[in-house]
Amino acid sequence: MTCHVMNITHEEDIRESTVRSVAERMLVAARTAPKARGIDNLALALVDREGIREISDKMKEMAARDLAMSSFVRDASNILAADALVLIGTRLKSMGLRSCSLCGFVNCGEKDGHPEIPCVFNAGDLGIAIGSATSLAMDHRVDNRVMYSVGQAALEMNLLGEDVRIAFGIPLSVSAKNPFFDRK
Repeated sequence: MTCHVMNITHEEDIRESTVRSVAERMLVAARTAPKARGIDNLALALVDREGIREISDKMKEMAARDLAMSSFVRDASNILAADALVLIGTRLKSMGLRSCSLCGFVNCGEKDGHPEIPCVFNAGDLGIAIGSATSLAMDHRVDNRVMYSVGQAALEMNLLGEDVRIAFGIPLSVSAKNPFFDRK
């Protein structure tokens, strides 16, 4: 009887590279998501495990400074279970409309006098991009969760550029149970 040696790959041997590949595709999905007037104000990035640890440390530092951010400690611990992390943010730039007024100002010209106020289209485009990215992760059965706390740390660390004013983080994991839900 002859025994043949098989060449097999175990799931745990390809997990990290598979999650990274999905994360890269998430960046593409976010970039190609529809944008108001076709104007792209998004900033996108992929963070590896070392970067995740740095963001986690920043989140703990932020929580230590402000008791209102106590949930940041929980999230900082939580993201350490991630195999990769996607950051999605937006710049605050008006669309140049003459009579929108959805931001509370009469038009974009008036809004531009208040650069710290988000244009509703920037926030809407960001939400659509996040939805597109997370749906791609789910299509590939990669566990994820949108976290504003991660985005706040990324902003403070200037990871997406100093002109990005709103950001969210999406940690990704492949495990028997989604580590980003049923949290303490």
